[in-house]
Amino acid sequence: MLDMMPAPRRAGQSELARELDPEAVAALDRAGLPDAAPRDRPPAMLTRRGRGAAVNPPNRFEPTATAPFDDGWSTLDAELAELPPLPTTLTRDASRSVISYNQSPDLGFDRAVNPYRGCEHGCVYCYARPSHAYLGYSPGLDFETRLLFKPDVAELLERELRKPGYVARPLALGSNTDPYQPVERTLKLTRSVLEVLERFGHPVSIVTKSAGVLRDLDILQALARRRLVRVWLSVTTLDAALARRMEPRAAAPQRRLQAVTALKTAGVPVGVLAAPMIPGLNDVELERILQAAAAAGAGTAGYVLLRLPHEIKQIFEDWLERHHPQRARHVLELVRSTRAGALNDSRFGQRMRGTGAYAELLARRFARAARQLGLEGRMDLDCSAFAPPPTARGLAEAQLSLF
Repeated sequence: MLDMMPAPRRAGQSELARELDPEAVAALDRAGLPDAAPRDRPPAMLTRRGRGAAVNPPNRFEPTATAPFDDGWSTLDAELAELPPLPTTLTRDASRSVISYNQSPDLGFDRAVNPYRGCEHGCVYCYARPSHAYLGYSPGLDFETRLLFKPDVAELLERELRKPGYVARPLALGSNTDPYQPVERTLKLTRSVLEVLERFGHPVSIVTKSAGVLRDLDILQALARRRLVRVWLSVTTLDAALARRMEPRAAAPQRRLQAVTALKTAGVPVGVLAAPMIPGLNDVELERILQAAAAAGAGTAGYVLLRLPHEIKQIFEDWLERHHPQRARHVLELVRSTRAGALNDSRFGQRMRGTGAYAELLARRFARAARQLGLEGRMDLDCSAFAPPPTARGLAEAQLSLF
């Protein structure tokens, strides 16, 4: 097992950094420098308890937007002093299909199913937030409080899998929103999807931040025996306090690692994603996250650099100003250094890893730690087992054919 690297001289620097080129070392050194004095902020910038975003940016597709207005009675000051809890609402999604397809070369799958739109975990950095704008909502607080669910997801999935000419390929569950977010405990839509996939012998890849995945261990074991499932637990940080601020309703980091151990013990292939890595905030933890993943039983690992498409820029900047005002400007400068001077780069081949010295150093650190910790394993799935079970009508016709 890899020995932990010595305590950094500055946040982020390691023995590996001193072996790399001076420009990369200088970039990593700068990550640990304290930020300048915080910018002016409104007094009493409070957030709603249990929520990640504190703002609701305007929907980019709407011609109008709302803004707070003080009516002369100090109503805005009263709102800042005490923000009431914001409840979660559920709306039925009437979609007539559930499999979405993509042609992105950056992804390891070409199809996915998402039983929910929006995610109560409230991860402030979530790249899926902008998708809520297509529904007429804001990617901010709306994304984590106004959820849509697909009650007929299992029936619709089965119908699509039975279409003539359908060819099975690994299906991603949780590619856009977490399939095991809190509402799944009662609705159990993800479980219904897994039941269909198990009956059809269809391969599935699951990504989650929730230990709730263990509820479906019986189905996962049945799938694993046929090489039909792999599970990824996303671990962003080992700092529980930071996780609570960034991912307020996701499982604590230690619970996710315990889920890795439980899945490994049960014979379910499991990996860990150190994602996203945020320059100057949690990227110093990369090696520690991977070491914890290996100790927990993960067989493979991956990482993704922070992405800030569309409205996430405003949401994340606001979050930094509220929770890390001393380093907000510095973090954003480092993000720009990995995105060709911008806060986001949506080009294929660049958006997951970034460019520049800082991004290159992060990639080298990951590659070295993964190699030394034995986290370079593959979790290939068997697509040849796919076989739609006969319908009740099909069984009746088959029986009649015997006479």
